[in-house]
Amino acid sequence: MRAGLPVAVPGMRVGLLGGSFDPAHEGHLAITQAAMRRFRLDRVWWLVSPGNPLKARGPAPMPERIAHARRLLDDPRVVVTDIERRLGTRMTADTIAALRRLYPGVRFVWLMGSDNLVQFHRWDRWKRIAAAVPIGVLARPGSQTAARHSVAAQAMAQARLPQEQAGTLALRRPPAWVLVNLPMSPQSSTALRAGR
Repeated sequence: MRAGLPVAVPGMRVGLLGGSFDPAHEGHLAITQAAMRRFRLDRVWWLVSPGNPLKARGPAPMPERIAHARRLLDDPRVVVTDIERRLGTRMTADTIAALRRLYPGVRFVWLMGSDNLVQFHRWDRWKRIAAAVPIGVLARPGSQTAARHSVAAQAMAQARLPQEQAGTLALRRPPAWVLVNLPMSPQSSTALRAGR
């Protein structure tokens, strides 16, 4: 195991929540807590990305984003990490492939908000991501209907689980995904940046 990487042992269920976290906020906490509960995860790793290729504007410096995210957390099961920077990966497909090599036997679940499912088909090698790990989709305000009818959701329709089976997601062989409803948080990093 490389120095500075999170610890996980075979059999653990680890949710991966990627993003710029610019800045991290209560909405990130809410979906993290919901994911741990609904998908029965042992840990959630916040993968603070060097940058998002789908966003025109670059994020704040990584040390600043990581420090802010860590101040927000008080649950030792949630780990804030710059793992993509350490691994030298930029695209989610590459990050997941590297994590699966480094952590054999760990049951990773990719976590995303329903707003991300709407544009998931625009991600680099999105079908490879779906074939590599189960995906837990958490409802976000105003995007549930669009997410259910998105290009990716339609393409993966046969792999969708009913909400009642969300707790088994980490044990499923991919492709497997589920969209779960939860209490909504209207917070967004974009709105918080605009208010600075």
